[in-house]
Amino acid sequence: MAKKSMIAREVKRRQTAKRFEKKRAQLKAVINDRSASPEQIDVALAAMQKLPRDAGPSRQQRRCQVTGRPHAVYRKFGLSRNKLREAVMRGDVPGVVKASW
Repeated sequence: MAKKSMIAREVKRRQTAKRFEKKRAQLKAVINDRSASPEQIDVALAAMQKLPRDAGPSRQQRRCQVTGRPHAVYRKFGLSRNKLREAVMRGDVPGVVKASW
């Protein structure tokens, strides 16, 4: 089980990214616009740098929904390898079976 503080930090990052999502999209549109003047791009870059670091979605860590484990998390299921194996053995995940050959 991950520390409660680490899980809380990830929740806070998700909320921050969601709060600044529209503003970041607008600034990035100006920065990537070929017809924008260099002054507009500079202003947009400065505004982008003033946003909180956690406003970027790349700062988020994918974590297991059950344990909060940050490594070996399968995107499709949202579970770490350990909890996914347990769920498959219980039959909770439809269509997934233990490999045998």
